[in-house]
Amino acid sequence: MKNIKLLLFAIVVLSASAFGVDKESSMLKDGYKVGDIATDFSLKNVDGQLVSLADFKDAKGFIVIFTCNTCPVSVRNEDRILALDKKYKSLGYPVIAINPNNPAVQPGDSYALMKVRAKEKRFTFPYLFDDGQKIFPQYGATATPHTYILKKEKDGLRVKYIGGIDDSSRNAANVKTKYVEDAVDALLANKEIKVTSTRAIGCSIKV
Repeated sequence: MKNIKLLLFAIVVLSASAFGVDKESSMLKDGYKVGDIATDFSLKNVDGQLVSLADFKDAKGFIVIFTCNTCPVSVRNEDRILALDKKYKSLGYPVIAINPNNPAVQPGDSYALMKVRAKEKRFTFPYLFDDGQKIFPQYGATATPHTYILKKEKDGLRVKYIGGIDDSSRNAANVKTKYVEDAVDALLANKEIKVTSTRAIGCSIKV
């Protein structure tokens, strides 16, 4: 009987691997890696409209940033995020900001307060609500802020960079290396990105 149980267990494990269950679980846990193709999404913006990346017909790619209202690190990066959108939107790489936090856990990150914050800071980019927290796990975002640079290619949106905006998330005055700017500048010049992955330093995503 014991041998039969072990045999049945082995068959289940092998079947799961054959049908990609292990791979799917790993993807949900780890999210995208540099070089992966990212899927599109449809999330509500602070103006009440649903926004998808497919809406931006003329974009060459996107600077997708998971951020929020309440994280002190995110707040310190808001002006930097605005500057990125101002510099790169007209060049084909607009900022798309997404709030991944659960407002039941972090009330300051409710959709209503997102609208208030966007108005106060005069956000020039979409500020989307990850209602149900379905998108940030796909990307593998772990902190706010956490940045993903996507480039439009023939086979989809290719992930080209993952990590922090720069090397001093808590103090803009100490920035020496601007990872996102360097990466987008390289893409615009059809050059290789020197640093494709860095650590995202900020607050944990509230689930």
